[in-house]
Amino acid sequence: MLVVVDPVGLVPAFLATTEGLSARLRRQIAWRACLIAGAILIGVALAGDWLLRQLGITLPAFRIAGGLLLFAVAFEMVLGWRVQRDANDAEQAVEEHAHDLAAFPLAIPLMAGPGAITATILLAGQTGYRMQWLAALLVVVAAVMAACLMSYLAAERIGKLLGVTGNIVLSRLLGVILAALAVQYVVDGVRAAFGF
Repeated sequence: MLVVVDPVGLVPAFLATTEGLSARLRRQIAWRACLIAGAILIGVALAGDWLLRQLGITLPAFRIAGGLLLFAVAFEMVLGWRVQRDANDAEQAVEEHAHDLAAFPLAIPLMAGPGAITATILLAGQTGYRMQWLAALLVVVAAVMAACLMSYLAAERIGKLLGVTGNIVLSRLLGVILAALAVQYVVDGVRAAFGF
């Protein structure tokens, strides 16, 4: 689970998506993203397989959707687009945008994306839904989210080391890498769905 979520590997994406925000807002986003992703993965561990079957959603379809959403974020990162607001609404806009960032793209699909959800469903299936093993899986999910939180809280120091130019270069570079990852999600989903 730790390898699939990759808390340290998420630090550059966290820096890029929270660029220009205050340290207080970054901490709020970190906490909120970890809580949202943790809740999603715990919910998936408890009822994910059943829910996907009830809705008729396959894991390949979920992977394709996650890839498309991730590509939209990557596109914005590469082009450096930012939502512009009036000066009067600036603080409120930043607060609203911060809450949005925590849910998407940080919690979904970066932390609780197709890979993590698939791994959680598979691990929950391996427990045979026995309470002690399922409880152990939930502890693992909580530990991985704690590792993500520690990585995000240390990200500000990394950002200071990089400076303004480094953050801009990192944001554009990560946007390209994120776009490639998004396309790979879609390709993997299409291959699994159509048996290529």
